[in-house]
Amino acid sequence: MANVTLFSQIIGKLNKDIFKKLVKEKQTDRYHKGFSSWTHLVSMLFCHFARSQSVRDISNGLRSATGNLNHLGVDTAPSKSSLSYQNARRNWTLFRDYYYRLFSYLGQQAGFKQVKFRIKSKILLLDSSTISLCLSLFDWAKYKTAKGAVKMHTLLDYDGNLPVYVNITDGKTADNKGAYDIPLVKGSVIVADRFYNDFHLLNIWDSNEVFFVIRHKENLKYRVVRELDLPDNRHQHILYPTCHSKGSICHT
Repeated sequence: MANVTLFSQIIGKLNKDIFKKLVKEKQTDRYHKGFSSWTHLVSMLFCHFARSQSVRDISNGLRSATGNLNHLGVDTAPSKSSLSYQNARRNWTLFRDYYYRLFSYLGQQAGFKQVKFRIKSKILLLDSSTISLCLSLFDWAKYKTAKGAVKMHTLLDYDGNLPVYVNITDGKTADNKGAYDIPLVKGSVIVADRFYNDFHLLNIWDSNEVFFVIRHKENLKYRVVRELDLPDNRHQHILYPTCHSKGSICHT
């Protein structure tokens, strides 16, 4: 059974004002006063998080959390017959439109100021975060002798500031190893730090026509093939390591 306290925290992230406006536009509560659109939304989200197999599971699961329903914005747990009836009759476009409006709203909540680039390609930011876990509770999350952890590899859409892919591995997985399974979008640009400087990985990206901007490691071995001067009137913001000549083209 899903953790209702955790579930209520997730529900708390939903913007109710946006949902109420949509309900008013589509009048989905006009003939369904006994079972509101919000209760319907919470019920179906609970279905997914609790991995319910039937409307009976949803009804019984919410009924068992009677004391916590007020945290979900629900007065009473719906019956299985009410759920079946509303699933068949309520305008489903309400939930579809709410998803897109919520997605747009959350994409505007980022705490950093974006820089607009002149390229039209999709920019994706790749990085990983190690999340510490209590080893006595999560004995499968092996990391160190007395410490548990998982690593979250995230591909972030620069335009929307929202993750487009998340891969959770054990804490020992190297950053570059966790990047082999990320979805590749032809023509996109992946930006990452030097921990992703894996030539086999980069070759896979290049073979799939994916561009990348990766910082090189300090011990990278290379040779200068030829030197090209930067034009005087543009591209002066381009940076290059001190070990390079200006405008050098190098082979590793």
